[in-house]
Amino acid sequence: MDGQTLTTIERASAADVDRAVAAARRAFDDGRWSRMAPAGRKKVLHRLADLIEKNALELAVLGVRDNGTEIGMALKAEPGSAAGTFRYYAEALDKVYGEIAPTAGDVLGLVHKAPVGVVGAIVPWNFPLMIGSWKLAPALAAGNSVVLKPAETASLTLLRLAELASEAGMPDGVFNVVTGQGSVAGEALAMSMDVDVLVFTGSGGVGRRLLQYSAASNLKRCYLELGGKSPNIVFADAPDLAQAAKVSAAGIFRNAGQVCVAGSRLLVEDSIHDDFVAELSKHAGAMTVGNPLDLNTNIGAVNNLPQLEGNLGFVTKAVEEGAEIALGGGRVMEETGGYYMEPTVLTGVQPQHNVAQNEVFGPVLAVTRFKTDDEAVQIANSTQYGLAAGVWTSGLSRAHRMVRDVQAGVVHVNTYGGADGTVPLGGVKQSGNGHDKSLHAFDKYFDLKTAWMQL
Repeated sequence: MDGQTLTTIERASAADVDRAVAAARRAFDDGRWSRMAPAGRKKVLHRLADLIEKNALELAVLGVRDNGTEIGMALKAEPGSAAGTFRYYAEALDKVYGEIAPTAGDVLGLVHKAPVGVVGAIVPWNFPLMIGSWKLAPALAAGNSVVLKPAETASLTLLRLAELASEAGMPDGVFNVVTGQGSVAGEALAMSMDVDVLVFTGSGGVGRRLLQYSAASNLKRCYLELGGKSPNIVFADAPDLAQAAKVSAAGIFRNAGQVCVAGSRLLVEDSIHDDFVAELSKHAGAMTVGNPLDLNTNIGAVNNLPQLEGNLGFVTKAVEEGAEIALGGGRVMEETGGYYMEPTVLTGVQPQHNVAQNEVFGPVLAVTRFKTDDEAVQIANSTQYGLAAGVWTSGLSRAHRMVRDVQAGVVHVNTYGGADGTVPLGGVKQSGNGHDKSLHAFDKYFDLKTAWMQL
């Protein structure tokens, strides 16, 4: 928030990671959690959710001071979301059944769902508690042990979560947190021969390395959520263009654009382009950039200086390629020592431009015109990513065609963001594989075991 050091955390070595993995393996093998009755695991996870809610303000402030998210959003998105996630999977864990196969009469075929063992989880700095809980809650509910590595610049809430888990009655060794550098602690976790499944949210470059580490070690399954360059498509027949502009502004500028599903590409039908951009810019310009602990702040801080410099570099490159700055474009509040950037709207962006092809992860919106449905789909699908998208239209047929044709794991229709834990979040193409949230998240944390019994 002000560029000053808040605290220090342990820089875990590879040996530290190995000790954490060994503790997780012992806890799994002796059954203190993996063979606990489902009702017992449910009680612990519900107590953990209670403690998250009880300590919500502390957790939110820790997160804000760590990563710069505005406090109003942090309260809902971090402890609020985390408590709900743990409750969801606590309630679900004893409602997940195996199967009886339709076999011949002299054979009984059973399909058991067994916990995989030790799960390694690596999570990013933008919403560490929320994203961490998306991975922790179903993994723990399924009976696994977990070793989690937070981002170097946002570890405090997850360290506190581990304390709360212990207070809730989770047995020692079941949930472990190791802090440190990705190049050391993260690599050690990914290379471990005793981690059965690795889950990750972060950059494509790191995701590729994790796959290489899996191949070089024990072929652990890797589930990767690698970000996006999400298109938000606005047609002239949108039911409420003013509302679409307001929601679209929030869909890119909340948390200073540091949201994996952020609608960072705005595709606007040519006939309404100028008026819509003006309306969106009005909403964006009215947003307050400031101290994320101030309840009046709409846009908080960028997480770190290299990220801010990268964001500004994208703007410079976009202008060099022919885009125009319709709003913002620069650093603000530099005198505070913090890393703040004003909401930025770039018009005249072409699909091949750098800012239209690569994830900025900052408050930078790239605006592109289109004339036909086919052109909108072509532009929307013209990047390597496929995480999220948005479509604004009154046409039912058009909405269904867009959901079908736009390559994305989540397609919002006449809204942007807000999908809750009942539906999965995952991407296609180079946005990764696997899904967080919903009952589908369990798929990553169970093995299917067949029993074939001659009667």
